[in-house]
Amino acid sequence: MIQIVKTSLASLAFFAFCSTATAQQKQLTDDQYFKGGALKGIIQPLPTATRWIDNSHVILLRNGKSFLLDAKTGLEKEATEADLKVEKVKVTARPFTKAKDLFIKIDDKEIQLTTDTLAEVNPTLSPDGNYVAYTKLNDLYTVNIATKKETRLTNDGSDVILNGYSSWVYMEEILGRATAHKAFWWSPDSKKIAYFRSDDTKVPVFTITDGTGQHGLVEQERYPKVGDPNPEVRVGIVSPDGGATTWSDFHANDDQYFGMPYWKPDGSALLVQWMNRLQDNLVIYEVNPATGAKKEFYKETQKTWIDLDDNDRISFLNSGKGFLLMSDATGWKHIYRYDMNGKLLNAVTSGKYTVTDVNYVDEQKGIVYFTARSRENTAHRDYYRVNIDGKKLQRLSFGDFNHGMINVSPDGSYFITAYNNVATPTKMSLVDNKGKIIKELGDSKGEDFGNYQLAKTELIRVKSDDGLYDLPMRVTWPLNMDPSKKYPVLISIYGGPNAGTVMDTWGISGNQQFYAKEGLIQVAMDHRASGHFGKEGVNYMYHNLGYWEMKDYSTMVKWLIANGSVDPKRVAITGFSYGGYMSSYALTYASDVFTYGMAGGSVIDWTLYDSHYTERFMGTPANNPEGYKTSSVLSYVDRYKGGLQIVHGVIDDNVHLQNSIQLISKLQDQKKDFEFMMYPGGRHGWGGNKGLHFQNLKTKFIYKNLLQKEVPAGLLR
Repeated sequence: MIQIVKTSLASLAFFAFCSTATAQQKQLTDDQYFKGGALKGIIQPLPTATRWIDNSHVILLRNGKSFLLDAKTGLEKEATEADLKVEKVKVTARPFTKAKDLFIKIDDKEIQLTTDTLAEVNPTLSPDGNYVAYTKLNDLYTVNIATKKETRLTNDGSDVILNGYSSWVYMEEILGRATAHKAFWWSPDSKKIAYFRSDDTKVPVFTITDGTGQHGLVEQERYPKVGDPNPEVRVGIVSPDGGATTWSDFHANDDQYFGMPYWKPDGSALLVQWMNRLQDNLVIYEVNPATGAKKEFYKETQKTWIDLDDNDRISFLNSGKGFLLMSDATGWKHIYRYDMNGKLLNAVTSGKYTVTDVNYVDEQKGIVYFTARSRENTAHRDYYRVNIDGKKLQRLSFGDFNHGMINVSPDGSYFITAYNNVATPTKMSLVDNKGKIIKELGDSKGEDFGNYQLAKTELIRVKSDDGLYDLPMRVTWPLNMDPSKKYPVLISIYGGPNAGTVMDTWGISGNQQFYAKEGLIQVAMDHRASGHFGKEGVNYMYHNLGYWEMKDYSTMVKWLIANGSVDPKRVAITGFSYGGYMSSYALTYASDVFTYGMAGGSVIDWTLYDSHYTERFMGTPANNPEGYKTSSVLSYVDRYKGGLQIVHGVIDDNVHLQNSIQLISKLQDQKKDFEFMMYPGGRHGWGGNKGLHFQNLKTKFIYKNLLQKEVPAGLLR
């Protein structure tokens, strides 16, 4: 439920409502707060749609039992063994590694494929099921499953030459962590493998140390920071049976990036995404696998930057008559239709809203089904259909809800949606592709939901200072608020470009409810560049990280002080990674607004972070020296006057401990007080008892500085 509150009178009315509404209700017990029992009786599990077995029948799992739902009639019955039986394809094969050897499981039989002492990495089955490709000591290999013949496809792998295995910055920022450094791709006909060959020779080495053992741990990482040389990448194409690699017609020593390549569905060409170092010019080239010759297939330029890590940019149509491409060049991410030669046919969607996913394309009927941030409410996701020519747009999801989970039937005739908002626990429904609700499948609201005092959560919109944006803020208010009192506020943020966290969604936990009982206002907020307002809003961050985020955050905090009974002396902000940067920046640059902060794994100065991510938004120190200065936390340490808790993993290989060390040094030089905790063995996050220690550390900070009392027994873990 969205509420745009403009005056403190609205808040006063809300507080009065809370006092009367909760008078006859029970409070949660300590077990519910502290032992994971907060949901019992209040929230109940929804069914799980495990799989569609055909176009109109889906298996639902309810309370451990399986049921067959007929989407046409809405009738549901307990599933039989025949219903649950998964049809077998000709051969189901899965490669895997065990004790540094490669195996494949075919149906129920395990077959060992290699017997050496070297580890096979990222084993990937060919589309025809005849080969497995993998890397070993940074060289690319295949093994023929039938003959067990292993073929080494490259021969120059080393610590700095990586064949089919991506360099750190490519894995982290371009191909994605889910690839686990995999940088090779089978052609659809299994006749070719495309791969990246990365030369890290010129990439500077960053040394990471820890105190483990007598002589300590030392790791050396090829990590390009802003302005540093990047890996030199070549795009090769090779047969799985070996032979010479065909190199795509690019110059490896050019200052450039390559994104995830796409094979055309018939394997006739490889589409290679190329981008310049400044990241404002994207060209997709069509590469001939036999010769490596390239020709321009698609081109896009923007005044700011283009995201190269959009690995779902292209979706080929099954008919072979074209593809759909996602682009935010207009300032809003939309779907466009092209023919197979890269010629634009038409925009499929348009307007001031953001498409997030293409869910299904009915090519026979010419209909595209997609998910987008709602045109009416950016804190909602909705499901739509539109003709492939861009006409007859229709919203299929319903109500004033966020439809966060959409499960579409194989032919797009039906979908299952799980939906909620801040005031409504999640429900689930079966809907047809005209938007008609066929059947309500479940409601997570339990029988005892109305019997307990639960803190109220609202989605509030605050007008930005310049009047351009209604900034979203999700607030959980304390129980039984007294409008004559002032309350502390804890603001949890991330804050990065196009990485907002505020949605109009239901959520409850024992920790949240206990803090509400203790009198803590809990807030999440998003700025104009968080994704709510498309690329148009994100572009504000160009060459200027920190400024607009903090300006919008400060505007929302000032609103809370004026209208939400917030104590201006107890305003805390917390976050990790980019959120750690924001928290540190808030306690320095914006110290007149923020009085306390908890910063974990923080970027402190953008010259210390990696080339691709940072330069996308900031350019280089050579072409944007003032931007690097104004975005640095170190530039504003003299303004620091509150209380900051700094936390970092000792062997963080993403945001190096060096960041926090430089902030600590500057604070010490200026005789500023702060808290610091490091976690040995911790990378960009940590678990186990150190994770519990970290949670306790934050809890103690909250009680000492915000709630100003002792931590209750049972809250520490």
